Amino acid sequence: MPAYVLGNLRPAQTLHDEVLTYMERVQGTLDPFGGRFLVHGAPEREVREGEWPDSLVLISFPSLDHARRWYDSEEYQALLPLRTRHIDGDVLFVDGVPEGYDPATTAAAVRAARSAT
Repeated sequence: MPAYVLGNLRPAQTLHDEVLTYMERVQGTLDPFGGRFLVHGAPEREVREGEWPDSLVLISFPSLDHARRWYDSEEYQALLPLRTRHIDGDVLFVDGVPEGYDPATTAAAVRAARSAT
């Protein structure tokens, strides 16, 4: 099942050179784990509900295990401070849904569970 790493980052107006170095090298740490950027910064965005003043990063992985192994890898941990010294943010790991997922099926299961109690 696919998994995703979401970053809600708050970069400064001008990116520090260390952040640029991080950006130049990060893909090399993702490749061994099947990671790929789906969204990187989202400079063109349309907020339809609420507020989103920050920068969005979305990276896909084949599984949550792949995402964890990437983040915990020696290569990424050595690179990470180049970003974290200069950009505050939040990072979240989430499982995706399986192929063919139907939210109506989930709603039916919740209704059934409620009826059983």
